[in-house]
Amino acid sequence: MGDYAVSNQIDLAGRVAMVTGGGQGIGQVFAHAFADAGAAVVIAERNAESGERVATAIRAAGGEALACQTDVAQADSANAAVTAAVAAFGRLDILINNAGIFSTIKMRPFTEIPLDEWDQVLRVNITGPFLMARAAAPVMVDQNYGRIVNMGSASVTMGRGNYLHYTTSKSSLVGMSRSLARELGPHGITVNTILPGAVETEIERETVTPQQRDAMIAMRCVSRPQAPDDLVGTILFLSSDASAFMTGQSLTVDGGLTFL
Repeated sequence: MGDYAVSNQIDLAGRVAMVTGGGQGIGQVFAHAFADAGAAVVIAERNAESGERVATAIRAAGGEALACQTDVAQADSANAAVTAAVAAFGRLDILINNAGIFSTIKMRPFTEIPLDEWDQVLRVNITGPFLMARAAAPVMVDQNYGRIVNMGSASVTMGRGNYLHYTTSKSSLVGMSRSLARELGPHGITVNTILPGAVETEIERETVTPQQRDAMIAMRCVSRPQAPDDLVGTILFLSSDASAFMTGQSLTVDGGLTFL
């Protein structure tokens, strides 16, 4: 884990944050960062063991956390996660739509993508955030307050090849965020998107070669590997009152690999 020093600069005490896919990778870093910033954290994670591990670590450090086994691609599961969050903490202020399929995807021309793989990626990466936002919105509307942050990808602005289903799903998130911002803005809810570059986590990506990794790093203005900690400041900003007048926007955080 990182040191989350930026967490001390943003106060989220009294807020409740849900992080989908919070049991591993970027999601677990976000979960710890929210806890360090004072929020109660709900780890909505398909892998129950991973989710509980993160929640236990947060509680051991003095924070509040709940692990909820969640399949974001299933409406009943999304609804149950929100219900559990409200039952445990009385409200839900922040939804981070982080869960997605990427690391297990094999790079290949779009003509070789199996239809079932295409369907699965879009189901998790775009229908999942839709279902989670749909479940959370009534709670946030009643509160007249909410922050929704969708995790996109800089592959959208890069137009990266051989990941057509992934890039298509993340492109859709940008449009979804803008439309949701229009619908939810009158209720005190902001919706924004982060477009990260290739973030290195403990999750291996079999089809990315060392040569591809090095080439990507060389193209960045800040020419070093990107870590999950590099996204913490942005996620906390978009989840706080510091960004109260910012909605429908897409922020690229990729070390200057692409320019939007």
